[in-house]
Amino acid sequence: MITDEPKIKVAILQNYREAKIRLNGNYQISNGATIRGNLAAAGLAASVQLSDDAGKLCARHKEIRLTATEETTFTLFDVKIGIDFHWQRKQQQTFQGDILLCANSDSTFNLVNEISLEKYLASVISSEMSAAAPFEFLKAQAITARSWLVAMLERKTRQGITSSPVICRPDEIIQWHDTNDHQAFDVCADDHCQRYQGISRIISSAVARAMENTRGAFLVYENEICDARYSKACGGRTEIFPVAWENINVPYLQSISDDKRESSPVNTEEEAGRWITGSPPAYCNTHNEEILRRILPAFDQETPDFYRWQVVTPREELESIIQQKSGIAVGGLQSITPLERGRSGRIIKLRLAGTARKLIIGKELEIRRMLSPSHLLSSAFVVSTKGRRNGLPEKFVFQGAGWGHGVGLCQIGAAVMAEQGYSAPAILAHYFRGAQLKKLY
Repeated sequence: MITDEPKIKVAILQNYREAKIRLNGNYQISNGATIRGNLAAAGLAASVQLSDDAGKLCARHKEIRLTATEETTFTLFDVKIGIDFHWQRKQQQTFQGDILLCANSDSTFNLVNEISLEKYLASVISSEMSAAAPFEFLKAQAITARSWLVAMLERKTRQGITSSPVICRPDEIIQWHDTNDHQAFDVCADDHCQRYQGISRIISSAVARAMENTRGAFLVYENEICDARYSKACGGRTEIFPVAWENINVPYLQSISDDKRESSPVNTEEEAGRWITGSPPAYCNTHNEEILRRILPAFDQETPDFYRWQVVTPREELESIIQQKSGIAVGGLQSITPLERGRSGRIIKLRLAGTARKLIIGKELEIRRMLSPSHLLSSAFVVSTKGRRNGLPEKFVFQGAGWGHGVGLCQIGAAVMAEQGYSAPAILAHYFRGAQLKKLY
């Protein structure tokens, strides 16, 4: 296991053709020169070009490193966040650490931030949730995020870089997306890995205290750092690992009730219907606007119905989305049928039946992606129809539960637990059964 704080490489910009960078202090470029101020980066055939504000060429290489020579920062403009989700937008963001500009083969480049793990995490816990969230939650989120990241890096060291598995048969697409498939960097800066939105997100002294209090602390199970997953809101019950990723049992990532009292897991379609259309008690079942304002970033507050939600989509629009996402025309969509669910009600496999063909899709994220212009909030949903025209439904109605994959820590649930007086160790013990806290550096 790890014994020292590592530096990590975080891709803030991926596959950009151009970008504006402002160096807010002195940086040393690869050729030894010192530069600062406004710069422009542009991707070329097999290199990246860096020019100053006057258009003078500073460097042109396959990889350009800018090393901070003092405690300084850099600012990026029009950074995409929430990519392909309904909250996608652009922000101006400021970061600490060094810069790597890495050319791709298609005249694009990646901008990678090399930074120490603890400085990175200070931004992550303020980007994933609000920096004004309860202190014990901030500590629990820091330990969870730190554990997930280092476990992923250690797995990548052992197994090498792996691509996201895809099973494509004539009438079946099963795919899951994990985070150890990045080649030129360790993690990306968006929801695919962990939100990392720079020092502009660190607006609370509580974040600095949470980082200091938990420095080097990890969740450990049987002498290995835990692959500590988390999502926004489990919907009343957390989910098991194989629903979203590979078919392995992870002992500390079990399906548990997000409440003091244990509820029964979902085992049948009838139970899924009752669970999803009901409103069982849970830590994440909160509509307290004051609490939500304190724990959620501003753009997440734009999603008020996360515990139970509804989406109504006209059939023709849904057919178009499915064809665009899958490349397959199913014809007139007749029915949407869950074939396999996890214990929180999240669908693992789903059958789409059309007049032209049938299509089976999975897993959790692929289902959410396939049925929405961006993503459905989760795959824990039941489907009904409205109206009939020419023998086909006019609209499909999705009634759903939760926000995200639901595995591991439920962020809103954990924040509410902290609000109710639970400590960070108690919160982590609730969501990661059997895991132990251990300080490793």
